Amino acid sequence: MSGFGPGAVELNGVEVRVVGRTLLSGVDWRVEYGQHWVVLGPNGAGKTTLLSLAAAVRHPSSGSVTVLGQRLGRVDLRELRRRIGLVAASQRLVDEDLLENEGATAHTVVLTGHTGTSAPLWDRYGPAEHERAHRLLADMGCKDLAERPFGVCSQGERARVRVARALMAEPVILLLDEPFAGLDLPAREDLIASVEGLAASRPALTTVTVTHHLEEVPATTTHALLMRDTRVQAAGPAGEVLTGENLSECFGRPLRIDALDGRWYARAVRG
Repeated sequence: MSGFGPGAVELNGVEVRVVGRTLLSGVDWRVEYGQHWVVLGPNGAGKTTLLSLAAAVRHPSSGSVTVLGQRLGRVDLRELRRRIGLVAASQRLVDEDLLENEGATAHTVVLTGHTGTSAPLWDRYGPAEHERAHRLLADMGCKDLAERPFGVCSQGERARVRVARALMAEPVILLLDEPFAGLDLPAREDLIASVEGLAASRPALTTVTVTHHLEEVPATTTHALLMRDTRVQAAGPAGEVLTGENLSECFGRPLRIDALDGRWYARAVRG
């Protein structure tokens, strides 16, 4: 879609203030349909707050936020959220303990994404939904987990199951908030490969990934946004934004940036 019509996400002059504390200041940002963004920055920069606006779970204190052509404050958020997939490492699924206690399988957890419920509504799942859940698990590289109890899945396996669940409702945009947090290297690489696969298999899907680490940026990333002190420091095509100069300024120390096979790596410059 061209830049002249409504984008997938559009923020204009956005500020977010909570109890006298400013979480976002003067943010302008536009995400076009089909783009794959990464949002980077130190702790407290405003990354998660930014994503909460894109997920339509928070309203701005001032400025305007438009998601999927709908301006927040003028739309039924429940309907809008059905078109948005959100996976946050810091948030367990609703009633995840209940699912674990009942021995719910990974397949069952993915099925609940169709109804957006914490527990399965079996009368709402027909053969098509069951097939789709199996296909999504396969797409995320974990088809062998279908009958495994979710409660005994590893952290990395759970992360991929959660993404499959988010995709069950066929969202237009997928938002990933620190999806690699707490994962060891093999699990991280498996999840990155799965996210990269989504870009190839679903060219119309728009994604935004929030992370602290440059090494976690998928090779399919098209655009990057750097945040520091509640403000946008730089935004645009990934190759133009993810430079040593920009990232050194963003993280407040001299960094050397290297790229290999579409992935980026950072290390501090010493002495």
